[in-house]
Amino acid sequence: MITAVILAGGLGTRLQDTVSELPKPMAPINNRPFLEYQIEYWINQGVSKFILSVGYLRECIIEHFGNSYKNVPIEYIQEKQQLGTGGALLSATVDMNEVFLLLNGDTFMEVNLKTFYDFHVNSQSNWTFALYKMNHQDRYMGIKLTPNGKILSLNSNEDNKYTYINGGVYLINSKVLSSFKYKNGEKLSLENEILPAYFSNGGDLYGKEFKGKFIDIGIPTDYFRASQILENY
Repeated sequence: MITAVILAGGLGTRLQDTVSELPKPMAPINNRPFLEYQIEYWINQGVSKFILSVGYLRECIIEHFGNSYKNVPIEYIQEKQQLGTGGALLSATVDMNEVFLLLNGDTFMEVNLKTFYDFHVNSQSNWTFALYKMNHQDRYMGIKLTPNGKILSLNSNEDNKYTYINGGVYLINSKVLSSFKYKNGEKLSLENEILPAYFSNGGDLYGKEFKGKFIDIGIPTDYFRASQILENY
């Protein structure tokens, strides 16, 4: 029994010329919204509740999913103004006191939740990344690890043939977020502000590699690839 928070409120500016008049997580893939693939996948992994942080064209998401999907409850945190990924995270979890799953609303990654959760617990981690190995770093953070999965660097620029990237799937102990003094409505970036601040202040981060399918629809090239990657879902 675990809650998943999905960050689904961004503008998706890089995709707007390709998918207009829709929030990015609702971009159609094989005649289904991308977010539907994601929610259905995590229901099958055992997620028992979703909290969706929605902003841009949020009515489209709320009207499509309503208060539940396949009998799994959905709650909404509605961004009246753009909060950024960090602001949305802190706003959505202010009353939480548990380990929860955090998902980027524009990323699909195959992760075995039980394996991921067991690694998180056994590592005594407070914040664990699902990692994907790529043969180029491109627009992603390069992650450097110890052999036991402890993260040493969030922005590794090592010139290796392969690199681990952040897959946009996390397990987080909500208590670690209480150290951030968040002002309601403040815009913050998860990747550029929250995570570096947590890490530089001695917060532990761990990562676990998963070798299944991965797609981030944030740019048109990858959006067009998604129909093939998700065709069996």
